[in-house]
Amino acid sequence: MTLRWLLILLVGFVTGCGTTAHYRNILIDSNSVGYGPCEPSIAMDPNNINNLVASAVLDRAYYSRDGGLTWEKQHLSSPYGVWGDPVVISDFKGNFYYFHLSFPSGEGDWESDKLDRIVCQKSIDGGRSWLRSTFTGLNPPKDQDKEWGIVDPENNSIYLTWTQFDKYGSEDPEDYSNILFSKSTDDGATWTPAIQINQYSGHCLDDDNTTEGAVPAVGPKGELYVSWALNEKIYFDRSNDFGETWLDEDLIVADQPGGWDQVIPGLGRANGMPITLCDLSEGPNRGTVYVNWSDQRAGESDTNIWMASSKDGGTSWSVPIKVNDDHSGRHQFFPWATIDQSTGYIYVIFYDRRAFDDETTEVYLATSKNGGKSFTNEKISERPFRANAELFFGDYNNITAHQGSIRPIWTQVDGETLSIWTAIIEK
Repeated sequence: MTLRWLLILLVGFVTGCGTTAHYRNILIDSNSVGYGPCEPSIAMDPNNINNLVASAVLDRAYYSRDGGLTWEKQHLSSPYGVWGDPVVISDFKGNFYYFHLSFPSGEGDWESDKLDRIVCQKSIDGGRSWLRSTFTGLNPPKDQDKEWGIVDPENNSIYLTWTQFDKYGSEDPEDYSNILFSKSTDDGATWTPAIQINQYSGHCLDDDNTTEGAVPAVGPKGELYVSWALNEKIYFDRSNDFGETWLDEDLIVADQPGGWDQVIPGLGRANGMPITLCDLSEGPNRGTVYVNWSDQRAGESDTNIWMASSKDGGTSWSVPIKVNDDHSGRHQFFPWATIDQSTGYIYVIFYDRRAFDDETTEVYLATSKNGGKSFTNEKISERPFRANAELFFGDYNNITAHQGSIRPIWTQVDGETLSIWTAIIEK
């Protein structure tokens, strides 16, 4: 019997109500001292879906060789420092890449002008070890922050986007935030000089008027798509020449009431980061671009998850579809979406408070098999938790999927202890 079918037997079953599922939750790491673990990300080797790599604040790296049932842990090191916003992605050669912020001195409290570049570290052995660091975006004293990456399956190029703050936290109207782009065509060994791709700059206060939250996606012909939040709107840009040139004018996907900086009870901070995706499957929605985000169009006490789609490369967009299927008037937040490129199915992980009238929180998975026209919801966390605003909870969760294996990753809180989890989901 293959490991895949053994995992399916372990998963359990979906109950008849269609909203509650029983999936085995796996604790990856926990800690009650210092930062983290939080802001987890996870990547799957497309050549072997049992090989997984994950990351968490500040410098944690994990790998699994059995589909996520067991994990090995290590701490990343770099001559440029390792200071959070961890992102792991995989390429189509079986390599993994770990992106993070820099902090070369590693001493004292966090200072924005010390986060001077975006660092990339590569693993060729499935996350057991990490090669020397490369970097992009060095432009002191400006702050390089909130990065994300994607790999083009056709040419294995790596594309990276992030926010540059002229001076993080500055109230000076002459200090701006902008979206930058860089790429590597040699498996992360070198990077092109960073270029600004947005036309409308934000300020540096890390709120609704900041240009922030850029997550790239790649299309079937190497098109590049990026969206971000600014001024309670979701903006969008596109390149048709592998990132050499971009649109002359930023496009708008949708309004985002509540904006980037959303108030969620029990959290010290929360954002509505937009996630950009593109269907690369051979299914009927190949080439469709999606953007997933949260906003408060129903009011500050009712945050919801949304998705819009585009059939023309982002020039025009569908009316946003509500991803969470409840009518509780309660908060759903911190979404992250992925596409299983073997099927074209869309999966969205998010926190959910539909079953409670306080800050008690569960984790849900939404699934769409029809190109984002509708979603089914199911609970995937085995037990609820209560957030603690005194702890740094992070800014995002993550999810990966391939060949019917779905591995979400999220942060939970138990008193003063933060932990990160995955669930074994086979469909």
